Amino acid sequence: MTAETIYELTVEAPPGDLIAYDPIRLASALRIEDPSRLAIETDGMNHALVTIYPSDPLADVELPDPTELAMDDQGRIWVGRYHNGRPARMRLYDPRAGSAQRGLLFGTTGAGKSTGLQVILAAEKRSGIVTFLSDLKGGQSVPEARDNVDWFVTTPEGAMAQLRTVWLIMQARQVRYAAAGRSKFLMNRPDPLLNLRIDEANRLLEKGAPFRDEATYYIKDIGRTGRSLGIGVHLSAQAGHLEELGGSDTLRGMLKDGEVILLRWTSTMMRQLVSDGLLAAGQSLAPIPKYAGAIKLISQFEEAADEDAPGTQGSGYLLSGHSPTSRFRFFNVGSTEPVEGLDPEMLALYGDGPVAQLEKESLDDAGDAYAGRLDGPEAYAAIFPMEEEDEDGEGGGGGGRKSGGGKKRAAHPGPAMPEPAKPRTRTLAERVQAVLEDSDDDMDAAAILEAVNADGGRQVRLGSVRNTLTALKNN
Repeated sequence: MTAETIYELTVEAPPGDLIAYDPIRLASALRIEDPSRLAIETDGMNHALVTIYPSDPLADVELPDPTELAMDDQGRIWVGRYHNGRPARMRLYDPRAGSAQRGLLFGTTGAGKSTGLQVILAAEKRSGIVTFLSDLKGGQSVPEARDNVDWFVTTPEGAMAQLRTVWLIMQARQVRYAAAGRSKFLMNRPDPLLNLRIDEANRLLEKGAPFRDEATYYIKDIGRTGRSLGIGVHLSAQAGHLEELGGSDTLRGMLKDGEVILLRWTSTMMRQLVSDGLLAAGQSLAPIPKYAGAIKLISQFEEAADEDAPGTQGSGYLLSGHSPTSRFRFFNVGSTEPVEGLDPEMLALYGDGPVAQLEKESLDDAGDAYAGRLDGPEAYAAIFPMEEEDEDGEGGGGGGRKSGGGKKRAAHPGPAMPEPAKPRTRTLAERVQAVLEDSDDDMDAAAILEAVNADGGRQVRLGSVRNTLTALKNN
């Protein structure tokens, strides 16, 4: 093998068999000391493509031009490159389905989540996307984003205010779209795409976190209902298991239908991804070590070279892409060495253009927290209603502090925070009645069923619709 030779092997399993492999064992069998030189892709059945590189193909991934971060006509942004040099693109909007996307970015400490998030945020700004960002590392993860997103917060209370605000915007858009007869989202016609991003989401959703239940409720509802209204919810987290993020039910739909990027991971996380069907049976991901290059054993009697191995930050797998087992790497962005204050190269990534803001039709519903771009307790107090005291001066929250005007707010922070106001679930009779009132034509039970199941509520069956029609007729 010459220094520049690339070998590509096509492998086919016998009929009826599925290809299964262990990346490390395969590298050992091929006498490859550095597993980063080996790339393995399968079709999930009986075909595989094995590529052997002379050196790590992802050692350096440069962004050719920041303007190329802007979303393409298929709703995708360019975030990095695959091992074979092809662009790695992440979808934020599906123009064919008329829906925003949900997203998850997982990785252990030092895996490069913050740098990857900077690339995504810069792409959103350059694409005219409205971004609400909760940087729950106190604003330290992506400080350059503060003036480059529409609303930037750094506290769990601020994150809750953003979640509640997005939920209210979702309700406002739903009313407007229903009145206009629209069941899908059309980018910038008239509303912009709105993405809520929560970095270090494990701090909001882990067991024992004071807002875990309320945050889980909003994330689930926005993730389920917001897509057809042009609203996406995206989480970045350190997680070894989905139960650390509000429970597996919260994220299972996001894993299966959303955009999922996995950097370094734990074995527990990998097993759950496979069991949830995100990876096909037999597919495997090569582990990503902290440092690139072959591991060399050096005897105590030999002189060791004092040199640092290159890191692998930003390397991972785009599990929702067309090549889930193909390693990619985020663009290398920012200064090569830490700088005092904000990184000028990272700021240049965002560009000097304006930051997209929420449509004026939803401003009243967004409320004072958004209008003032508030954070902390002030943001929470502005968006969540306070409890009324009864005649004896007792409130429903317990242990609260008086806020004037005969109202109380529960102790802050802590589990005794007041429950977020949740929408009253409409009965099936109300949903059927709404469908009938909106239609100018006669509808049979099957047509009513289709319309009811498209209204964003719980899915029902034909028999339930028929029983409800009979009850309405008798009344």
